[in-house]
Amino acid sequence: MRNIRPIRDDADLAWAIGAVDAYFANPPVPGSAEADRFDVLADLIEADENRHHAITAPDPVDLIRAHMENSGREQSDLAFLFGSRSRASEVLRRKQALTVDMIHRLSVQWGIPAEHLVVPYPLAA
Repeated sequence: MRNIRPIRDDADLAWAIGAVDAYFANPPVPGSAEADRFDVLADLIEADENRHHAITAPDPVDLIRAHMENSGREQSDLAFLFGSRSRASEVLRRKQALTVDMIHRLSVQWGIPAEHLVVPYPLAA
């Protein structure tokens, strides 16, 4: 395999991305040495990104806020879902943790995956 090296800095990463980018314009034949080179370079780039630029999932309250913003929903919509304006406010201000019922409603009615809502998160003092 020609010209493969570890990614140690931003220059190495830029080189690897440039090398992989060329394969998108002219895909290698599956099973060829060039296809193997593409796979190795893609794995190196992914490992470097996971190591240095990992994306962490938002906590449940931040996820709810982002979902509300992206879907055009307001706190009043959350209050309707939870049955109380004060309950919605307490959750968004981290004064009250989400209950199983709230998680279920968010998942079923708003389509937020429950597995992202059951993650522990800190409450305000």
